[in-house]
Amino acid sequence: MKTLSTARIDKWLWATRLFRSRSAAIAACHAGHVKVDGTRVKPARAVRPGETLTVLAGGVQRTLKVRAAIEQRVGAALVPECLEDLTPPEEFERARAGRQPPGFADGHGSGRPNKKQRRQMDALEF
Repeated sequence: MKTLSTARIDKWLWATRLFRSRSAAIAACHAGHVKVDGTRVKPARAVRPGETLTVLAGGVQRTLKVRAAIEQRVGAALVPECLEDLTPPEEFERARAGRQPPGFADGHGSGRPNKKQRRQMDALEF
């Protein structure tokens, strides 16, 4: 892992595996989901070790402290060397409580009827 004195924030967010792609990290910066010391930043802003970031990623408002400025993606085992997660556990619990299982966003039974339900409806019609 090659550490630098500064790195672009979009590359750093991608390299530390907070976003799956650089384009997703850039979109988060443009949307105002990335802040350095409470200030919205552009994707080209340089990030330095010791700075505190607030990032909305995956529905969780994460607070991170930069330990190392990197621009190359690292393995998941090396991520703790690059950042310190200061996010309170309540934030993860709040995000977990707000999620619903996939396919149940509108509630059970909403949407298009399945084959069994269509047959039952056809049986009711004369």
